[in-house]
Amino acid sequence: MKALTLLLAAALGCCAQDAPTQQLAHFHHVHLNVTDPAAAIDFYTSKFDAEKARFAGIQDAVWAQKSWLLFTKVATPPTSDITSTIWHIGWGAEDMKATYQKQLDMGTKFATPLTDISDIGGGTRMGVFFYAYVDGPEHQLIELNTAQHHHFGHIHMLSKDPIAAGEWYIKEFGLTRQGRGTPSREPRMYKGFQIGPSMSLMMDNVNIIIYPMEYGKTQWPELYKGRTEMESTRGHTTDHIGFGVDNLDETLARLKKDGVKVTDEPRSVAGGKVRFAFIEGPDHIRIELVEGQAHKD
Repeated sequence: MKALTLLLAAALGCCAQDAPTQQLAHFHHVHLNVTDPAAAIDFYTSKFDAEKARFAGIQDAVWAQKSWLLFTKVATPPTSDITSTIWHIGWGAEDMKATYQKQLDMGTKFATPLTDISDIGGGTRMGVFFYAYVDGPEHQLIELNTAQHHHFGHIHMLSKDPIAAGEWYIKEFGLTRQGRGTPSREPRMYKGFQIGPSMSLMMDNVNIIIYPMEYGKTQWPELYKGRTEMESTRGHTTDHIGFGVDNLDETLARLKKDGVKVTDEPRSVAGGKVRFAFIEGPDHIRIELVEGQAHKD
């Protein structure tokens, strides 16, 4: 796989940011479909900076600094094709060469080996920014990349219109864009792959990066033959992401007023401890809205 990664400046946390908007939600979780939740939990907690914990007292899960990895047990392996908007999730590494070797020594399998892409931001100095893709449970792509931390750090997406998608997240949930001024809609290429126009957003400690779906058309031509838009994340290895909101009813009323599609009306589990609903976001992404913020009991 010749896949690329997020913009160097965004990964290193050195981008200027637009004036902050009102934050209307916080990052809550990534929800994964797996055939063996116990094995998946062991994988994530042994390979990355994360710990096993109980979510709402009802299921084993993974706590990664400020948010959750949740798991649904499925009878058959979910699709891992990158045909939905969620491309991969990622952790940082202060020393990628050492981290990569440590992972190899642990028996970690990689979909993409250690790769130097220091010039992705337009510079000429090499040897400062590396990435690699771990082949995770159910072939979930998990990026390790040079960063100033070793925490769960980003979600990378593909979109039919990255600028419009990014503006939607800013408007509806108050994410902060990295970069100043009006985002460019000009195509940008890197080693034969289209990586722009793009958006880089922050939601708490999670960087959401959005590339054009044209990247996928070059990387996986057979999967993208005749494809004009991304398919729903539902049923994929990464089924959906979750945002925490203070008042679920008020949030849904606001979103409905803005024309956002609510796919699942509110309901509760765990004796009312967890109240949630689902909406559909840009590129048919499934987003769970959870009342309250992510916390470890």
